[in-house]
Amino acid sequence: MELTWAGALLLLSILITLFSSFQMYKKKGQLPPGPTPWPFLGNLLQRDVLPLSKSYKKLIGKYGSIFTIWIGSKPQVVLCGYEMIKDALVDHAEEFSGRIITPMTKRIFRDHGMNTSDQNRWKEMRRFTLTTLRDFGMGKKRMSERVQEEALCLAEEVGSIQGQPFDPRRRFTSAVSNVICAVVFGHRFDYKDQTFMENQKIMESQFGFFSSFLGMLYNTFPKIMEHFPGQHTKIFADTKKLCDFIHEKVDFHRKTLDPQNPRDYIDCFLIKSEKQQNSSEIIYIPENLVHSVLELFFAGTVSISNTLLLSFLVVAKLTHVQAKVQQEIDEVVGANRTPSMEDRLKMPFTNAIIHEVQRYRKGSLENFPRATTCDTTFRGYNFPKYTAVSTMLTSAHFDPLHWETPERFNPDHFLDEKGQFRKRDAFMPFSAGKRACPGEALAQMELFLFFSTLLQKFTFHLVGDTKDMDITSLYMDFRNKNQYPLIRVVKRSA
Repeated sequence: MELTWAGALLLLSILITLFSSFQMYKKKGQLPPGPTPWPFLGNLLQRDVLPLSKSYKKLIGKYGSIFTIWIGSKPQVVLCGYEMIKDALVDHAEEFSGRIITPMTKRIFRDHGMNTSDQNRWKEMRRFTLTTLRDFGMGKKRMSERVQEEALCLAEEVGSIQGQPFDPRRRFTSAVSNVICAVVFGHRFDYKDQTFMENQKIMESQFGFFSSFLGMLYNTFPKIMEHFPGQHTKIFADTKKLCDFIHEKVDFHRKTLDPQNPRDYIDCFLIKSEKQQNSSEIIYIPENLVHSVLELFFAGTVSISNTLLLSFLVVAKLTHVQAKVQQEIDEVVGANRTPSMEDRLKMPFTNAIIHEVQRYRKGSLENFPRATTCDTTFRGYNFPKYTAVSTMLTSAHFDPLHWETPERFNPDHFLDEKGQFRKRDAFMPFSAGKRACPGEALAQMELFLFFSTLLQKFTFHLVGDTKDMDITSLYMDFRNKNQYPLIRVVKRSA
């Protein structure tokens, strides 16, 4: 009897695999070419395919700038190079404005907030968020002054270390996070606040898991992985802690709300919720508020702080670059006032360094695919509605057709022959089109003001033997191994 059951299970497994393979190869003939997937697993365990950040150049050489990979039994079209990405996200913006809600994001965001599969709800939440951020000064002097104040708090914190070697990650992340906290919650947190620090660690763990192979594995086989312990179990438990924290903030705001004087994003949402009670389509509900705040908290902390940390890694390693930035700060700002956004136009080299750092960062978005919103014909291929699409923004930033020395860190990419700052079309760290990051203006403001304020007051040095490591090696250790070299700062004389 046991053999009969074993045989039946084996036969069932074979049939499932054969059916999965048949479905895969049926779809494969309708999509752009790509590496041959394995039955059931797709390209998941093929190191010459994933992660795309390491393999995309070889895949372009073999298949061209548009190809298909398989995450398990699900296809994902990959777009590479600036022209290809622009064609999709800008010239065909509506068709490529969808989002695949992966099992991981569905588990975390519960199809609420801006991480929703409902296109109308997403548009409304995005519109509200952009309007509210602008109302609270995003891209304006009011917000600039808020970031300046936080930059001075960070400078004071760094100065209190008195030249001792330190790991800057926690302090820098706290400063960046405080900017979005002021907009969302109406106040900043002390850098030593235990709950504040714990929330940051949770977000960093989430970010690492989202981008990891384990995250991809969970997205591919969520029902199987739910039966096993692992990092995903902790990630979801920690997410609940974050949501509970936000719920507490929302409850406090509801009790102290003054509709005539909204203090922050949460107040604005609650006021909108009161006005919408008689509407046929209820969007402004507590679940959408909590998960929108969670997404803002996440997006406004991890990526910006990582870029800021890389920028100081660059100037600590390239001392001649640091000296030139400081010379520009001294000439334009001096030592007696804090750098402001009005100074950026007069500081082209500093601005170029910040932009080149953003260009130089590498990453993959195969765990965050977009989706076609309808049956779409693109570059000679027919994509069914809800086809997953991954845009390799790194490939645009390293596109040899648009950058003079793409593999080298080179601030001249953003400077013209007269040394003035120049914009580059192929620069798209915040993506493009209808799903471009709504916080781009705020992020650029933070990067400039934190970077220039700290370099006005301090000179940064790497501690330890790093002379044989180039910027790429230092960055990859930071990105992949979570190792950031110790930094020592020396206060500059006025």
